[in-house]
Amino acid sequence: MKHVLPKLMLLLLAVTQAMAQTREVSGTVTDQSDGSTISGVNIVVKGTSTGTSTDSNGRFSLQVPSSASTLVVSFVGYVTQEVTIPPSNTVSIILVPSANELQEIVISVGSRGPQRTITDTPLPVDNLAVKELQTTGQITFDKALQYRVPSFNTVNTPVNDATSLFDPYEIRNLGPSRTLILINGKRKNLTALVYTQTSPGRGETGADLSAIPTDAIKRVEILRDGASAQYGSDAIAGVMNVILKDRYEGTTISVNSGSTLKYGGVGYGVNYNSGANFGEKGFINYNISFNRQEAAIRKDPIDPARDFTDLTDGSANAQAGVNAFLARYPDGLNKNGTPDNTSAKFLINTAIPVGINSEVYANAAYVYRKTKSFANYRQPYWRIDQGLLHKRIPGAPDYTGDDYTGGPNGAAVQAAFAADKAAGLYEGYIGYQPSFDGDLSDYNGTIGFRSADMGGWKQDMSLTVGGNKMLFTVDNTVNRALVKNSPTSFKPGGFAFNHLVGNIDFSKPLSDKFFIAIGSEFRSENWELIAGDTASYSSEGANSFPGFQQNNAIKANRFNFGAYVDLTWDITENFLIGGTFRSEIYSDFGAANVYKLTSRYKIADSFTLRGSVSTGFRAPTLHQQYLQLTQASFVGGDIVNTGLANNFSKEARLIGVPRLKAEKANNISFGFGFNPNSNLSVTVDYYQIRIKDRIIYSNEVSDVIQGVTIDNISFFINAAETQTSGIDIVASYRNLPLGQGRMAINLAGNYTIENELVGGYESLNTNFGYDIYNQTQESLLTTSRPKTKFILGIDYALGKFSFNLNNTLFGKTTFNNADLDENLFLEFTPNVVTDLGILYNFTSQFSASLTLQNLLNVFPEYKLKAENPAGESILADPVQVRDQINNITFNGRYPVLTYDGSQFSQMGTMFLFQLNYRF
Repeated sequence: MKHVLPKLMLLLLAVTQAMAQTREVSGTVTDQSDGSTISGVNIVVKGTSTGTSTDSNGRFSLQVPSSASTLVVSFVGYVTQEVTIPPSNTVSIILVPSANELQEIVISVGSRGPQRTITDTPLPVDNLAVKELQTTGQITFDKALQYRVPSFNTVNTPVNDATSLFDPYEIRNLGPSRTLILINGKRKNLTALVYTQTSPGRGETGADLSAIPTDAIKRVEILRDGASAQYGSDAIAGVMNVILKDRYEGTTISVNSGSTLKYGGVGYGVNYNSGANFGEKGFINYNISFNRQEAAIRKDPIDPARDFTDLTDGSANAQAGVNAFLARYPDGLNKNGTPDNTSAKFLINTAIPVGINSEVYANAAYVYRKTKSFANYRQPYWRIDQGLLHKRIPGAPDYTGDDYTGGPNGAAVQAAFAADKAAGLYEGYIGYQPSFDGDLSDYNGTIGFRSADMGGWKQDMSLTVGGNKMLFTVDNTVNRALVKNSPTSFKPGGFAFNHLVGNIDFSKPLSDKFFIAIGSEFRSENWELIAGDTASYSSEGANSFPGFQQNNAIKANRFNFGAYVDLTWDITENFLIGGTFRSEIYSDFGAANVYKLTSRYKIADSFTLRGSVSTGFRAPTLHQQYLQLTQASFVGGDIVNTGLANNFSKEARLIGVPRLKAEKANNISFGFGFNPNSNLSVTVDYYQIRIKDRIIYSNEVSDVIQGVTIDNISFFINAAETQTSGIDIVASYRNLPLGQGRMAINLAGNYTIENELVGGYESLNTNFGYDIYNQTQESLLTTSRPKTKFILGIDYALGKFSFNLNNTLFGKTTFNNADLDENLFLEFTPNVVTDLGILYNFTSQFSASLTLQNLLNVFPEYKLKAENPAGESILADPVQVRDQINNITFNGRYPVLTYDGSQFSQMGTMFLFQLNYRF
């Protein structure tokens, strides 16, 4: 007892001292627009985790340390404020609706001239805060953009392979290659992959948007206008500038989990964001993210009659085998869905003040991702491969031939196998499904120095590095030519890309109305095709994904140098004009010179007219120039060349394929902005983009030239001319009173007036002399993305609750699928996907949210349409219609998306639950 009493006295003394070192602060929070009180507002003592929230009458009281001097006040839909605690310890806080904040955000993309606000810029720019992306409930950055930006489209493909590492995206239906991606204003590296599937984005490459952790983003600026004159190659459709979080505002940790309701695909993740501030402007902000997404698998029934016709020799034994297997496994054990995905992402952003008006800045990011997807299941009636039989069933006999149905001995092989199986030798053998594993690493980093201490000139010097590497593994398959000596796991190779970018920019106001900016950029790029192991490519190669041959392995490099001058003149307070000229020299194809003219005129403070005219270019990527997947073989004593030939190859020379050159573009845009008050804003913009010498991935060509047999050779070529035009609409109304809460309504839409291949695919074939393009490829290029896309969003804040309801209208898309009769085409009909998000703030530090994606469980729907009377005749016959649908779905394996894809996901309703804690 004598030891306990002193300890109690010390404890009481400590509590008394602590109470003496705190004081109570109280107050009321109201809305600036109408003076009403606001409940659920977060009140936090700056630099601590101490906080509270306002009650239903907008009041709060809080014990704060005696040394505390500032409160941080925040609430959804309002500008975050820092409020000084007065001596009276009683405060009256007036929150400003965030519409005002949005209008005053400085836009950094689109001009090298003086930075302007979103209502003052002469160009159409979408500005998305990170909260808008997070409320979509989408785990990855690219999929969040799909449900926030009407002109942006991306979707998982039904058959993945290497594309499980990269889903092609596009702005204004122009492919991933024609949108430039920036991180804090600096060019992000491309992926190493060229997308070669017969689906949207064919023959293209782009930056890996899913590598950017959403929680590390402060906001995203999307310039919907050509900007090659400002930024160089790739900026034909527009520029996306990802602004990273900077000043430290508290440490946050979030955990999430979700799934589809019907098809599995459980996912879970954790995100951690923290940092520190030093001085008035210095900061370090870093983000760590781990995510795991299991595969979501549809189980769609296969048509037995068509599998019997397509995949067997038509014998009675085969018929019995098909019926028995599909009676037991209606889906044939096929796995159609999204790939298995595991990723780890790390990002850091920092700035260190140097003197009064200068700073050293840097950012770096690294992501590792591992994916697993599946090829079509090899049912036992379709294919028996002795390599797998011998490994799974020791002592299995050899058959004459290695394919269950193919080749001259197919019937004998089948009969022998059927007899052995009937004898019980292969009891339990149910075929196999090859899997495809991808290992990806992606990194980027920038270090730079900016200063305003050069006699009125501002300078910005930076060095950026970035890279992307993909290595592949194919498992549970064989090289059938090696028969029982075949391995069942292969390393088919991969791709790698990296770049080094140096920038130096200077700017200065020559007067209060005239501004000049000049600068230059040097860029070095490297691309590599990495060969696979010998077994993966010898003879037939690994079944489902043959490896890259050693003789096709290559390392390619190029460099370019560019310079620009940018002038901006405010002729009057209301009338602005600007112009930019850029010249670039590339080591591989030559020079490019482009310009841009912009103007903005304010008819009134609330109404602005704007427009631009520009030329642009896109340099052919190293991937497109050097990718080669050719194979030479002896057939009947002759050398036969097949596959994809690059533009430096002998095959390309024989066919007459020239070296690739830059695409050239002409852009026109004009529109208006209307802001009658701080809560209402409307913008409408028209655009037209004409691209000449557009690079396409050709059809296969066959010929005998100078004694060399060319058999199904494809290539990249500057052959297309396209014209795209449309209208973008963005409207929002904020701070509408509804009951005890506030509501905001947002409408954004994109309508494509035209997206056409000038002259059609026939003109390309006529001009070149070979059939290098067809209806399938033309539709992928021009009509495979929604003709219209509108997003109607409603945000409602009530006390500690926040609700978000989004309706996304995906307009029609059309395809001329490769296996569809030429007299028909496929049309996906318009559909609306509804998402609902609910967030509850338990305290100022702790919140939980639930997002239901595709709440009404809507699926893509398509119809077959007739091109002509012959097509109408097919559609009038149910048997022929069923045959056509089997053609494009591989006998029912891919009934929703078909092989070519659709407007949105085939997985139906999904949910995501997330817990957030701030300290």
